[in-house]
Parts: sequence; structure tokens; C-alpha cells
Amino acid sequence: MNLRVEKITDKELLEEAFKIRSQVFVLEQNVNPEQERDEWEASSTHFLAFLDEIPVGTARWRVTDYGAKLERFAVLKEARGMGVGGALVAAVLENINSAPEAFGKTKYLHSQLAAVPLYSKFGFEKVGEMFEECHIHHFKMELA
Repeated sequence: MNLRVEKITDKELLEEAFKIRSQVFVLEQNVNPEQERDEWEASSTHFLAFLDEIPVGTARWRVTDYGAKLERFAVLKEARGMGVGGALVAAVLENINSAPEAFGKTKYLHSQLAAVPLYSKFGFEKVGEMFEECHIHHFKMELA
């Protein structure tokens, strides 16, 4: 099994990321398609994870008023438990750490409950109370 993550640099790969997000968020988790895509797509840095050259996961990050926000982590059901999520988190953090626009900014995310242990492995800690986003329970997490 060959796992790799790459930064998306063309429209075709971005469309693959959108397909994965639609499968996970819209079809599996019943997120409204109008809420799944947003006005920050063009200004975000997107990533695609491949298992044996097949796209199976995606994520993005962007600079906000609060810091560098990691978001839209999605892994296809058949690829879960194979290290794809962890590889995406590692790649996104590495990219943020090399991005001048993110220097000195707080790294944070909104984690679905099931993903809290994954982000905790990278040093993220829950901040505040649980909240609901798109009818799914989340915790805000920041990198300690």
C-alpha cells in the first residue's frame, strides 16, 4: 500500500477533492451541499491523499482573523483506518509551518467528535464547549 499526500495545484485534482468531500460530508453525513462548499475555496490551500494512486482523502487550510485554520478533512469510508487522516494532518501542518502568511499564527480547527483523538496525537487540545456545525457535534481545537 503506497500512501502519499500532495498539495493540489490544478483544477482536475481540486475536482477530485470536491468529489471526496461530497461523498463524505453530503452523502454520508447529510451536510447541505450549499454549506459544504464556501467562499474560501479559492483562497485555501488544498491537499489530496492517494492510496496506490487512487484519491481517497482531502483537506485544506486557510488564514483567518484568528489564525491558520485546518479544515475540510475527509477520508473515503473504504480508506479509513489506513493512516490517511494522519498523513493529511502531517502534510497540512508541514505546509502551514513553511507558509510566511501563517508565521506566528495560532493553528486551530473544528473537529468532529470522532476525529478528536486523531488531532490530539498531533498536539491539538480542545478549547471551550462542544458545539454544533452543520448538525454535527464539534470541538474547537488548538495546537498547544
